[in-house]
Amino acid sequence: MDILANYGTILLICAAVFGFMMAIGIGANDVANAMGTSVGSKALTVKQAIIIAMIFEFAGAYLAGGEVTDTIRKGVIDTSLFINTPDLLVFGMMSALLAAGTWLLVASYMGWPVSTTHSIIGAIIGFATVSVGSDAVDWHSVQNIVGSWVITPFISGLFAYFIFVSAQKFIFNTDKPLENAKRYVPGYMFLTTIVISLVTIKKGLKHVGLYLSTTEAWIWSIVLSLVVMVIGYLYIQKRFKLDSKNHEHSFTGVEQVFSTLMVITACAMAFAHGSNDVANAIGPLSAIVATISNMGEIAEKTQIAWWILPLGGVGIVVGLATMGHKVMSTVGTGITELTPSRGFAAQLATASTVVLASGTGLPISTTQTLVGAVLGVGFARGIAALNLGVVRNIVVSWVVTLPAGALLAIVFYEIMLMIFT
Repeated sequence: MDILANYGTILLICAAVFGFMMAIGIGANDVANAMGTSVGSKALTVKQAIIIAMIFEFAGAYLAGGEVTDTIRKGVIDTSLFINTPDLLVFGMMSALLAAGTWLLVASYMGWPVSTTHSIIGAIIGFATVSVGSDAVDWHSVQNIVGSWVITPFISGLFAYFIFVSAQKFIFNTDKPLENAKRYVPGYMFLTTIVISLVTIKKGLKHVGLYLSTTEAWIWSIVLSLVVMVIGYLYIQKRFKLDSKNHEHSFTGVEQVFSTLMVITACAMAFAHGSNDVANAIGPLSAIVATISNMGEIAEKTQIAWWILPLGGVGIVVGLATMGHKVMSTVGTGITELTPSRGFAAQLATASTVVLASGTGLPISTTQTLVGAVLGVGFARGIAALNLGVVRNIVVSWVVTLPAGALLAIVFYEIMLMIFT
């Protein structure tokens, strides 16, 4: 208790810096790979992707990032074990933020798309094990996370495979691709809007106090999707004139149709991502601030201080703008060659898997979902279309993320104990 009273202000400043560093890591890695398909398929330039992500990620983080947050993400550790030693929880959460932020920055520099959620969970497991023992960790949650390494990419890859194959069958492998694109793409617009609406409602609106039932969410999503489908149909009919004599122009026209879809999908996914994953940075930071402010009293849920959400939002934007291009390159061009239609299949599959996970409580990493979807698109064109060396490096980085976060957190935790005790 004396430590919190004597060093409270210093600890708060350090925690804010570490939280900001974690948010930079999220921006450099998670956000970058969310925009990677749009950049890799050339639907957006790197500059356009950064501008779109900056606007929509910050809006999602600040407007829908939540007034109240669980102090510990995913219930990985039992905080009641720290009631008599709240200073250890503060040191632990600070070391977890610093460890996860450090690992994300290293991974981003190397161009590895890793999971920010798994980084912070690994770090929390690390400090909890050395501070109060392995009993503090809910190992069942850890098992679910390890299982998600296989299940999540498999589901999104399967979705992406079938979405891409359907586009090939109904549009590209026909005598009149542009004419068929004008016929079928409004249907893809309907599917895209319904999935993105559900993602936004499930991930975003609950944070702003709008609690819709599952039935209400579906009704609103269907109505909005029908409106978008009609507008899309009218726009496509007017914008893309059929040129049956020039097949090259026809294919170019088809890809332009999908480019429009990808921009819309990228905006919505950036908003949903900002509203959801900013918690990886602000959850532990909020726990630190609340524990210090309440002089050691540990709460299960905490009110978020007014300055924390903007700090997270700004950090995400800084990370994306300064380091995001490397992970964008890996996801967008390293795994397989993407076109707007292939990138669209990957993004729609990612969004669909997120909706499925939200409904079933499946532990999920947006990163692994998207990489799995890109793999599915590549696999639909044959195993030779995949860069297996890049795929191997990505899988290794996933497996290393949990232990790397844990080991770094243990090192930083011991250093903080030496400094403050």
